[in-house]
Amino acid sequence: MKEAGALRPRNDPMALLDLDNLNKRYGALTVTDDLSLSVEAGEIVGILGPNGAGKTTLFNLVAGTVKPNSGTVTFDGRDVTRDGAAQRCRAGISRSFQVPQPFNGMTVFENVLVGATFGRAAPDAGEFAMQALEKSGLARKANMLAGSLPLLDRKRLELARALATEPRLLLLDEIAGGLTDSECHELLDVLRAVHASGVTMVWIEHVVHALLSVAQRLVVVNFGRKIADGLPDEVMASREVRSVYLGDDAHG
Repeated sequence: MKEAGALRPRNDPMALLDLDNLNKRYGALTVTDDLSLSVEAGEIVGILGPNGAGKTTLFNLVAGTVKPNSGTVTFDGRDVTRDGAAQRCRAGISRSFQVPQPFNGMTVFENVLVGATFGRAAPDAGEFAMQALEKSGLARKANMLAGSLPLLDRKRLELARALATEPRLLLLDEIAGGLTDSECHELLDVLRAVHASGVTMVWIEHVVHALLSVAQRLVVVNFGRKIADGLPDEVMASREVRSVYLGDDAHG
């Protein structure tokens, strides 16, 4: 079946990130099934799919915490398939996690300093940490204990730690989850500013209205396969997407 609103072929030579036929299996369970995806520099690509569709595994394959059984991961023209997470982070791939897990007994600044120090000379780390806090809107809370932060600020801290590594590609894993509508709007303003600074984003999200407000392109996965890839309006209008993800009758 043709992908809804397909924009580009696999192995796009202009892509910042290119995934080619990624397969990940755990015993008899196939989590990603010949999954291919290209992301151009400067894009915001949203990833949708039901629980268990393989979205987080996809992020793990991109970030380097999991290795594929077959297929390749190319970043900025270089095959990084066998590189570990540390190497990929230093190359410019960073991520946030669905559930923020800060070092609660450390200050907000100290938490971000951990990310800023990673792979960088110590004299520059404090400056990069403060820049990340300013971008995420947490600079005024730099000296607070991370464990005292409300959920929105914990999400901001998760973002700041990722930004402190100076990513070119930022993977966001359900960063809007659990937030109120007003908190979502605040976070979206931050993400728009981060994107405007030149950071490419791939964002997994179940808060669909938040994702649709910023994504330039949507990819939908189900049972480890990509079933749609295109402009948000086209993808959301797809019968297969409505049937699989939204639960609509595909023939309605």
